[in-house]
Parts: sequence; C-alpha cells; structure tokens
Amino acid sequence: MRTVISTAFISLDGVVEAPGGEPGYRNSGWTLSHTEFLPEAYEIKGREQQEASAMLLGRVSYEAFGAVWPSMEEFAAYNAMPKYVVSTTLTEDRLVPDWGGTTILRSLDEVAALKETEGGPIIVHGSAALNRSLSDAGLIDRYHLLVFPLLLGAGKRLFSTADKDAVELRLVEHEAYPNGLQKNVFDVVR
Repeated sequence: MRTVISTAFISLDGVVEAPGGEPGYRNSGWTLSHTEFLPEAYEIKGREQQEASAMLLGRVSYEAFGAVWPSMEEFAAYNAMPKYVVSTTLTEDRLVPDWGGTTILRSLDEVAALKETEGGPIIVHGSAALNRSLSDAGLIDRYHLLVFPLLLGAGKRLFSTADKDAVELRLVEHEAYPNGLQKNVFDVVR
C-alpha cells in the first residue's frame, strides 16, 4: 500500500490559499511577504521531491502548477514523476504537455485503488478541495505542514468542517525556526 502525503504551507488559522502569489486573493503571496526567508525551514520541500514517487493534484492546482513548474529548476524532480489529477471535468486534450505522464482520476474510489498499488509515497501539493475530500475519506496517511505565524482570516482552508469522528495524529518530526515558522510532520493514527 502506498502512502499519501499532504504537504502544505498553512497559516496558523488553517488557510492554504495563494501562498506563493497567485492572483485574485487579498493576501496573495503571504509566505513571501510576511516571514523572513530561512532556507533551512524549506529543507523538507527538497526531501519531498527525493522521496515521492508520484504527485496527486486537484484540477485547479494541476493547471496552476503545470503552467510554471515544468520550467522551474527547483521542481525538476517533479517533471518526470507520474502525476494523477482528480477531476470530473478535466479532459485529455487539456493535459499539460511536456510535464511527464499524467493520469486523470474521476473519483476518490480511484484514488483509493491507486493507494493499493505498488510504489513509493504519493505527494499532494496545493489542491485545497482535494485535500479536504481525501482527509474526510481517510485517504491521507501523513501531513507535512509548514505553519506560518499568521492569522489570515479568510481563504481556502486545508481541513474541512465536516461533522466526522476525530482523527488522531502522531507528531513524528518538528522544528521551530527563528522567523516563527514551524515544521510539523504528522502521521495519521489508524
């Protein structure tokens, strides 16, 4: 069984929307404009590229990342990595050319089936709506969270507000940095 890892830049109040400067959001670029950059805090991002064997994305994040990541040197390891996009609307003719093999999954059942295959970890970047659905369905095994010392108030959140049973997490790695950023890695307890 493969491990699904959700990785996110997240504010203290749970917002994950537009951390890198995506247009159309009041606090767009909040990871860059409010917290001093410390390279050591982002070490986990390089490790994710080395350890992941596939990427799982929602359609919106796939289209946004696909427009810029293929040409960015810091994301080179993701270019050849298999990608899976969960979408009911994306069509084959709208797949990003020259960004490695991409498979469209139409349901969470297909994600569950993917988890049952052989292979290494599957990393989920961005994809707020997909993350909420995966979490609610019990399909996420680990969270890599870089928590920023900000309260953004509004924006897409990583976790849903669904009325469901508690999910226990086990902290397996953590570090606090001088700029207030915190790295928290949690395994979902099953």
